Amino acid sequence: RVTLLELIMAKVSEKNHVTSEEMNVFMRHADFLAGCFQEKCEAVLKLTSAADAEDEEALVTIRLLDVLCEMTSNNRQLEHLQALPGLLETAIDTLRLTHLAGKQAVNIFTATHAMTGQEEISHPAVGFKSHLIRLIGNLCYKNKENQDKV
Repeated sequence: RVTLLELIMAKVSEKNHVTSEEMNVFMRHADFLAGCFQEKCEAVLKLTSAADAEDEEALVTIRLLDVLCEMTSNNRQLEHLQALPGLLETAIDTLRLTHLAGKQAVNIFTATHAMTGQEEISHPAVGFKSHLIRLIGNLCYKNKENQDKV
């Protein structure tokens, strides 16, 4: 699943012109991926315990968030994703939960807390909060209704 999401990410990131048929496919995929993210977003919180550092559902959720961030960076897909019910609320709630989880244990969600000395940051959840903030910002971009929700 992670590999499939990486392939989708590569396709979404391409700067080539997309036909309207391909855009319709992207929209259907965006709906599906947003739904998956909304269902699985709390799986990332399991990563705070050392025993679940390789949890597959959490890794899939992290990649889902990356793909959604990339999709919301594209103006043609942005309006569609901004209108999805519950996506913004899920992102905000997940941000709150990761912030609390980071306060209660070792904060693996931000790079500043994950670094000790000069070692390389290798935990998959590093940057998760910043990607949540990026998604929230993209969903609020030029959208008064979403801005008011935040």
